[in-house]
Amino acid sequence: MTFKILSAEFSHETNTFNVYPTTFDSFNRQMLLDGMQAIAQRGSKNTELAGLLDVGAEYNWQIEHCFSASAGPGGKVTSHAFEEILKPLTQRLSEQWDGVFLILHGAMVTDVCDDGEGEILRRVRAGVGPDIPIAVTLDPHANVTLQMCQLAQILVSYNTYPHVDMRETGQRTAQILQRALIKQIQPQTLRAHRPMLEEINGGRTDIGPMIQRHELARGYEQQEDVYAVSINGAFASADISELGPTVLICCSGDTALHRQLAENIAEDIWTRRDQVLNTYYSCTEVAGIASKWSGLREEGPLIIADYADNPGAGAYGDSTNLLKALLDNQIENACFGPLVDPQAVLELQGYELGAQVCIRVGGKVEPKMGGGPLQVNAKLMWQGSGLVVGTGPMIAGLQKNFGDCAVLKIQGIEILLVSIAGQMLDLNQFQTFGIDPREKTVVALKSMQHFRAAFEPIAGDIIVCDSGALCTVNYQALNYKKVPRPIYPLD
Repeated sequence: MTFKILSAEFSHETNTFNVYPTTFDSFNRQMLLDGMQAIAQRGSKNTELAGLLDVGAEYNWQIEHCFSASAGPGGKVTSHAFEEILKPLTQRLSEQWDGVFLILHGAMVTDVCDDGEGEILRRVRAGVGPDIPIAVTLDPHANVTLQMCQLAQILVSYNTYPHVDMRETGQRTAQILQRALIKQIQPQTLRAHRPMLEEINGGRTDIGPMIQRHELARGYEQQEDVYAVSINGAFASADISELGPTVLICCSGDTALHRQLAENIAEDIWTRRDQVLNTYYSCTEVAGIASKWSGLREEGPLIIADYADNPGAGAYGDSTNLLKALLDNQIENACFGPLVDPQAVLELQGYELGAQVCIRVGGKVEPKMGGGPLQVNAKLMWQGSGLVVGTGPMIAGLQKNFGDCAVLKIQGIEILLVSIAGQMLDLNQFQTFGIDPREKTVVALKSMQHFRAAFEPIAGDIIVCDSGALCTVNYQALNYKKVPRPIYPLD
């Protein structure tokens, strides 16, 4: 029998503290593809869509992929963008389908709905009826709501942070869907939750307690009626009523037993809520460490991650506190990026390469969050289009767009200025613009954790900085209003 599967990809991680709304144009700039375009561009890469297609080919499914849409993390998704993007999916819900496969993030907030994924699932469930199996892949930074678990039988998150198992997650989820389609299983997804903004280390899986938790999860999955165990670190930069770390068990059978398994892992997250893996240095401290880094060592450069100004979590990417500290300490043979400043990039288009310029860079959105603009004298080293094709573990073969870009050399630091916000995921996000991070003594970049997949192999050491920008770990500096109280670490 050939099963008809309706699929779509709609992904956004919403930082509700970001003042810029995420518009239809935001998606159009990053990724807004119809079904055929999405399959052509993403169907053989490390994506959930590729995993779906792998399993679909194995079982001869007839897959109708409506679209793939994603915008960089940012402010609330506008109602217009939400409705327009979702339209090709909702228009086809009245047709006859055997199953639905949705590629979501799990932390979307719109300007009228705090549970974006729950609203997508509500519409899909209303369209296909109560019995059609709905399978969903999630990012482990999802804020998974009760509504999501009630509306979709199958919810499965990636197991890695940095995220490198997207295709595998698509495959695992589709295999569960296949078993549901042939009536071999009747899955449901149970949820355990704790009153925290997020798992204390953001869910990182390269070191620390998540390694043991995932070992337990993989052990639980050996039970005959447990199909997937997902551990979500959550997304703290969302002022909504349902957020925080969750453990999901996609299962059937003895729900009381399975719920206890989920609660056991959730309780471990709660019990270890003070066990922080990262040391968050101030900008001054980081600059001091960098000034003592004794040249380019054989094992590689010093990597400095500005955790708080990570565009991959919805920060503006224009914080200048770290850059100022490095310049004040006269750090040499260094690179820094990306610094989001479309205004400066536009100003630089009137200059020839090699020109000496005096210009204000960074800090223009919310100067109190991470530092205001810096007036600098610099040499223009590069300018042009910011299209990048990844080569590393996360985005190999996938295209990222920084918009129009420029590289300035200020004292001993090469600075990548970009027009479209995006975190540093791949060495090629420097190399495309004439900067080789492997040859630098110090590499300062804006990311929380994903950078490790590509940059850890070249690093002599890695340190993490809290520049005071929008994704600061000092949550008291943010104006939470909707989160349920008490909640850790606010209370």
